[in-house]
Amino acid sequence: MNDQPIDPEPKFRIRARYTESTVTVYQAYRPQIGHPAARTGRFPAAWKRDRMTWIKPSFLWMMYRCGWGTKEGQETVLAVEIDRAGFEWALRHACLSHYVPALHEDQASWKRQLRRSPARVQWDPERDLHHNPLPYRSLQLGLAGEAAARYADEWIVGIEDVTPLACEVHGLVRAGQLAQAAGLLPEERPYPVADEVLAHLRA
Repeated sequence: MNDQPIDPEPKFRIRARYTESTVTVYQAYRPQIGHPAARTGRFPAAWKRDRMTWIKPSFLWMMYRCGWGTKEGQETVLAVEIDRAGFEWALRHACLSHYVPALHEDQASWKRQLRRSPARVQWDPERDLHHNPLPYRSLQLGLAGEAAARYADEWIVGIEDVTPLACEVHGLVRAGQLAQAAGLLPEERPYPVADEVLAHLRA
């Protein structure tokens, strides 16, 4: 019998569905954007390049954010497969979205860094199937300016409409069939990234 203690989930760790070259992130849009994006593999002209766009490697956190695809303007849930090199470029060039004394010289320097950075990071509590917060955090990565342009034009490998999956899992959760719901979730594993890539992003 193995009596080894199970290591607790670290508070800050990226968990994602990924391959050797790509990582999957999630977004939710109104159908006028989501449907063309899934059909063509690119965001349509109506997608606002001048606004910050937030990508989320956690399927369940996206479900929490969009209410399983029921919230207005978030009815189409997209799984966006992007280049891992691009994803890690964004992490290297990101700034935390909030001031942390242990990581920033002072609030003024953090604000300067935030203005210069094309990406920003938030760590929000991960969620379970009932959207209850868990004791560890999920990465949210905001892309603006150069990062948003690279995301739209260079990093995207494919876009899939996973709204049917969201509806199916939601239906099982509502029916109390949690094991079946969990079995449909995308497999998200600890994402292998060098400590130095995240050192400036972990409070």
